[in-house]
Amino acid sequence: MAEQDFHNTDLEGYKASGVLKGKVAIVTGASSGIGKAAAIAYAKEGAKVVISYMDDDEGAQETLALIEKYGGEARTLSGDLRKSENCDALVAFALAQFGQLDILVNNAGFQYPQTSPLDITDEQLLKTFEIKAFAMFYMVRAALPHLKKGARIINTASINAYRGHSDLIDYAGANGAMVAMTRSLAMRLVREEIAVNGIAPGPIWTPLIPKTFGHLNPDVADDFGEDVPAGRPGQPYELAKAFVFLADPQNTYMTGQFLHMNGGDLMSS
Repeated sequence: MAEQDFHNTDLEGYKASGVLKGKVAIVTGASSGIGKAAAIAYAKEGAKVVISYMDDDEGAQETLALIEKYGGEARTLSGDLRKSENCDALVAFALAQFGQLDILVNNAGFQYPQTSPLDITDEQLLKTFEIKAFAMFYMVRAALPHLKKGARIINTASINAYRGHSDLIDYAGANGAMVAMTRSLAMRLVREEIAVNGIAPGPIWTPLIPKTFGHLNPDVADDFGEDVPAGRPGQPYELAKAFVFLADPQNTYMTGQFLHMNGGDLMSS
């Protein structure tokens, strides 16, 4: 397989139609990969975006620069979303900057591959669930008082929540929790006309992959994604339209669902 391209999140060729004009979105984990692609797509569709990230200042500034290059408006804010007070601060920041909040994308996450369950420490287990499941709930709880009819909550889970992964046991579990909470929140909020959906990506080539799997598999760039029918990993930009679809105000009868963007790997639900 040819050398992977981290920069296919630029969305230079993305054709927008302005479906999110007048909306404000928070996208967590937006300094690279999937979150970066979603943030840029939202900006191209007319939304103002808050770029949330942990410690990748350079990546966040690159996302901001691309949004501004395409004529969009965005702000950046770093913070550890495992702490609920930082989630509260992120929502307050969005409201202070843009006066409203319409779309919340819970995309932040990290994974710690281990070849044996015995190597998963208490600290790793807690951190993995904090980043994926706890932070998602903290963000929803902070945002809900400010979300109005027609708002959208979109959660990025993983194919591993559905099929499991022998080296990502805690990560698969945390994503499974995210799926269950997404469905439960959707049931609770549907009468308020707030839709809660998600995307469960398959193998998507992001900077996270070599960073976390490189020590287990030095050839990860050649092997990653070969096990799905497409025979290749997806690129973050290939998920952009899915994030826009779930945020589109005209998508009014879909909630509690996950889109499986995974190169043809069929899921049971």
